[in-house]
Amino acid sequence: QVQLVESGGGLVQAGGSLRLSCAASGRTFSNYYMGWFRQAPGKEREFVSAINWSGVVTDYADSVKGRFIISRDNAKNTVYLQMNSLKPEDTAVYYCAADTRQLGRDNDYANWGRGTQVTVSS
Repeated sequence: QVQLVESGGGLVQAGGSLRLSCAASGRTFSNYYMGWFRQAPGKEREFVSAINWSGVVTDYADSVKGRFIISRDNAKNTVYLQMNSLKPEDTAVYYCAADTRQLGRDNDYANWGRGTQVTVSS
């Protein structure tokens, strides 16, 4: 198992930016395919972005493409989500997920963080 702790959430005005971080511990971080998901009140958890083991291959939901950037630093055991041009509809709890399998948009990741709240005001 790998332990995941998200940080960087908060309250921001529409059009603003936030950078989320997810620190991993417990296993070799570079062995894990990483994903970001989010869940808004009353809605199902949805895929946001994912990144492969080396950081070369990334994927984004259409709703965030062009605004969010996922990256990872294997030396720091951390994955990041840079969120720009934020919209009120981005308001959600954001979760980091990890798995040794390349799950992509599938939310069947074996390891999850507790989440960090992002609130975008209009």
